[in-house]
Parts: sequence; C-alpha cells; structure tokens
Amino acid sequence: MQTWARLIGLSPMDLGDPHRNLLTLEEGNRLILVLQHNALHSCHASSNTRRLRKRKGHITMKALILVGGFGTRLRPLTLSFPKPLVDFANKPMILHQIEALKAIGVTEVVLAINYQPEVMLNFLKDFEAKLGIKITCSQETEPLGTAGPLALARDKLIDHSGEPFFVLNSDVISEYPLKEMIEFHKGHGGEASIMVTKVDEPSKYGVVVMDDTTGQVDKFVEKPKLFVGNKINAGIYLLNPSVLDRIELRPTSIEKEVFPKIASEKKLYAMVLPGFWMDIGQPRDYISGLRLYLDSLRKKTPSKLASGPHIVGNVIVHETAKIGEGCLIGPDVAIGPGCVVESGVRLSRCTVMRGVRIKKHACITSSIIGWHSTVGQWARVDNMTILGEDVHVCDEVYSNGGVVLPHKEIKSSILKPEIVM
Repeated sequence: MQTWARLIGLSPMDLGDPHRNLLTLEEGNRLILVLQHNALHSCHASSNTRRLRKRKGHITMKALILVGGFGTRLRPLTLSFPKPLVDFANKPMILHQIEALKAIGVTEVVLAINYQPEVMLNFLKDFEAKLGIKITCSQETEPLGTAGPLALARDKLIDHSGEPFFVLNSDVISEYPLKEMIEFHKGHGGEASIMVTKVDEPSKYGVVVMDDTTGQVDKFVEKPKLFVGNKINAGIYLLNPSVLDRIELRPTSIEKEVFPKIASEKKLYAMVLPGFWMDIGQPRDYISGLRLYLDSLRKKTPSKLASGPHIVGNVIVHETAKIGEGCLIGPDVAIGPGCVVESGVRLSRCTVMRGVRIKKHACITSSIIGWHSTVGQWARVDNMTILGEDVHVCDEVYSNGGVVLPHKEIKSSILKPEIVM
C-alpha cells in the first residue's frame, strides 16, 4: 500500500489518517496514470525480453529420433544392445545425434521406439544429466513406420510455442549441420524442410527432384531407370507442428505418403547436406561411415585423433586403452575404452569395442570386434567379420567373413563368410 501511495504523493501520515479512507479525484487520476505508465513499461520490457531471448537462441526446441525396432541388419551386435546403443567411434550411435541437437539449443529429445525402451532410458539417464537435456520415450505397441511414430508422440512434440521440431533417423551419421538447417527453414517459409545428399548411383534410391536454386521439392522418384537427379533423402527433417495434422496414428511412411503430399502443395523444401553422410545400419556401411567420420575429425578437430610412430592415417583411441610395442594401427580404426592391444598387432579399417583384448601379432582388417571379445595370438580376422559380445577367437585361427553370435569360442578357421551360432 505504501508503494502506490508514494507514487501519487501521499505521506505515511496520510495513510494513518482515519479520515483518508478515500482518495480525492485528483489523487485517483494520478494513480491511474502511474499504473498505466508502469503497465506499458512492463509490457515493453517483457516484449524486449522475449526478443532478446529469441536473439540469444533461448527458444524451446524439441526433436524426435526414429529409433525403430530390432536392428536385424547389425546382428549379432544388436543381440546385446539396441541398435542406437551400439558403439560408433567410441560412443553410442544415438549419442552423436543427441550431442548435435543439444549444441543448437534443443531441450528435449523424444525417442520413438518399439524395442527395449527401458534399456535405452536406463543407459541414457547419465547422459541426460551430463548434457542437460530431457530424454523421453514414445513406445509403439506395433511398428508404425516412419510417420506413425510422429502421430503417437504428438503430445510430446507440441507445446503451443509454434516452433518447428527436428526428426532424425537413428541410423544416420553426418556432420549434422542443424543450425544451418534452421536458417534454411526460416528463409523459405514452407511447412517442412528435409536434408538431401548427393550419391553416385541414384538408381538404387528414391530420388528427390528439386529446384536447385530455391530448394523447393517437386516430386520423389523411386529407383529411377532414367536419370532425374542425384539427390536422396538424408533422413534429417525440420517440420512445422502443422505437419502432425497430416499424419494418422497408423503404420505409414513419411517419405512415401506425407512428404509427396506436402511437395504437391509447394510447401516442402530440401537443403543439400554439406560434408559426409552415411546410413550405418549395416556392417559394410558402418565401416565406410567410420572412415568418413574420422576424415571429418581430421579436418575439424585433429586433436581428437591418435598420433605416434605406430599410427597410420586416421585413428581414434580411447584414453583408457593400452597399445603394445611394435603395433601398426590404421588407417580408419576405432579402439574403445579398456581395450588391450598387445605387441605386434596389425589393425586397419576396423572397430574394436569396449573391453576387447587382442593378443600378440594378431591381424584384424575390415571387421567389427564386439564388446569384451578376445582375439588370440597370430589370429587373422578379415573380410567383414563381425564378432558379437564376448567371443573368443583362439590362437592362429582365421576368420574370412564370419558372423559370430555372442559368447562363442572359435577353435577352427572360418574359411568363407558364414554365420556361427
């Protein structure tokens, strides 16, 4: 009471006067003017604050990652962990995406998943606290394709801010130019933006036909026999909330049903993805993706790569791994936490996951060695061999493209590609 009284010129004695229960007309008018001035000032300040927050990037943004199901193409690795938790360059695949989203201001990530959601959330709980980003699951009771999960997660994605949200395919590894995508999306004013990447053999894919100047998408052509373009969907989208109104809660494809409709209304735009891109959902592409990723590190943050007389080309080695004397490591190798590489070992174009032991003079090329496995002395592992978790390859054994399920012991050579159950 004393605050507004001072504003209109009343003293404390005036307030204590029992005969001053009512304000005079002049005092009342002064109070109205003061309150109006303060209200206008408050609104102006609030508006400035909102604009300042927008300039500083304090806008709530969300993202949905299409995690999917069983990851059969990456078996036997996905028999131990859901595919997004399989290590890529010494961290879970999905963590690469979450870190990129966090870096541009995304505050909440929704995982669209129909397989082992509790494993995913338990594993990511520590990263949620470390990164300061909220991670939740939207669980499908049946596979809903690539569009249905958006409808299922609608309430998690919409917060009435009107801000667009990201959608990412969990198999995709790239440089994630998400900040550039936001600017692109704001610039064209359409309803949806997709990233596209150029490929050498477009006839193997669904091609995005677009205006190279404006980015406006004209149509999609599935595995064209005649050349219509060389750009394909890269699995990274930025969508206005209105896109959710186009999607029913049923199994449906965003690529084949939703995007063509938006394109027909001239509201879909494509941004050509700079840098590398790879869908690493199967072993051969996983190995190729590692090469591209390490090459990108060499250009941007070479300090993250290993160096020394035993290193050839691009190699990443976890700080807790131990490398013996006389080894030759590289090119394109990732060695995970707690690994032990004994003397005289040769590694190239391969991933060695957490807790692996490679004994003296073993040779591993173009392969993936699963968690806590052991490769014996003078053993040779080659030609896209995939060892599941806790596999023991005995001394002097040769594996030529073997796919070995978890917890197996390989006592004799695998002379041609086959599955060892």
